[in-house]
Amino acid sequence: MELKKTKKISTMQIIAVGFVVIILIGTFLLSLPVASRNGIRIPFIDALFTATSSLCVTGLVVYDTYTQFTLFGQLVILTLIQIGGLGFMSMATMISLLIGKKIGLKERGLLMETMNTNQIGGVVKLLRKIIVITFSIEIVSAAILSIRFIPLLGTAKGIYYGIFHSISAFCNAGFDLMGIFEARSSLITFNTDVLVNIVVMSLIVIGGLGFIVWDDLMKNKFKFSKYRLHTKIVLIGTAVLILIPAVIFFFLENSNTLEGMTAGQKIMASVFQVITPRTAGFNTVDTASLGDGTTFMTMLLMIIGANPGSTGGGIKVTTLFVIILTVKAYVTHSQDLNAGGRRLEEYVPRKAFSITTLYLLLSLFGAFLIMSTQQLGMKETVFEALSAIGTVGLSSGITLDLNAISKTVIILLMYCGRVGSLTVLSAFAGERVKPNIRNIEEKIVIG
Repeated sequence: MELKKTKKISTMQIIAVGFVVIILIGTFLLSLPVASRNGIRIPFIDALFTATSSLCVTGLVVYDTYTQFTLFGQLVILTLIQIGGLGFMSMATMISLLIGKKIGLKERGLLMETMNTNQIGGVVKLLRKIIVITFSIEIVSAAILSIRFIPLLGTAKGIYYGIFHSISAFCNAGFDLMGIFEARSSLITFNTDVLVNIVVMSLIVIGGLGFIVWDDLMKNKFKFSKYRLHTKIVLIGTAVLILIPAVIFFFLENSNTLEGMTAGQKIMASVFQVITPRTAGFNTVDTASLGDGTTFMTMLLMIIGANPGSTGGGIKVTTLFVIILTVKAYVTHSQDLNAGGRRLEEYVPRKAFSITTLYLLLSLFGAFLIMSTQQLGMKETVFEALSAIGTVGLSSGITLDLNAISKTVIILLMYCGRVGSLTVLSAFAGERVKPNIRNIEEKIVIG
């Protein structure tokens, strides 16, 4: 009698299931009476929504974080944000390193997937660098932010606010405790504060660059010519996606949400509002009051998102670059995809189009499900769906009005956005079969 072979759990499955387990633990902790200021358990769906939003570093909320949650609840949220930002495997490996446990090949493979790097060699060394840089940046930024918060809130609370918002900004989470000034106000209270704006914007950008870029910058410092092609694309793409949209935002919102500000404050707010849609979720102007043109541009920025291996979401800047390059190659009848004197691997455009197609399909299907169960505006619903799957956290103002079904849809979108739609599908698609024989080629008409 033959014994059935035990199926090995794939890397994708460990990542997908690992996120679910941590979300459920967070849900349990947030649903405890001790987590809420009124001492009453919040509904399961709301605890699940908050835990998912925290771990997936999104920032969409059904409760104001400060007015609803106690210090215990806030620390649960902050812990989930830090785990979600670095990746749960990175955090687990860090603990293993601290207790002196040896990191095996399986764990290294998981780290490689978590950090979105193609090289398994040196991955633990890279993780050490990432952890040191992450905590160093968060500590320094927390200290700087505390300079502003201590005079307003006192020493202990001011330092705590500095730490909370430093981690939230660096991990591109968008959670805030500004409900102490005005509920659900995000950073609008500090929309003219230069120190807070510059620190938060810097944290969002640095967190959104990605681990691969950090490693390259550490090795080659400011020698741009020595950077990897990936790093060059990320840096140039990031700069372009800040400068051009900021100019557009300035002119479109000059007499709307920016009205009453000085020229310098308008420029600062414009830059902030085009950085934050690429997965941060903070806002210094009322998002629901943006004009239609600006709202549409914000949606596009949410779709693009940050960069591979970062704390941000979206299809990623490099994916957009590959799509543009593929279109250019088709139009110019070029056989290969060439950039920076290098030829890209053949699977790259297929992966780029798969990621983008699945991303848009899930967003639109999610929006369709929400609109099918509730009478909500189409613009607002699509905005909310894109914000969820892009792990952005900006809201058009309908989050509070979502019913249980709509909240579930948003939860699934946030999960897919952080774990990765392709990762989720690959995790549950079953064993891959490699055919020995290729089928006869056939042509179909497209376009």
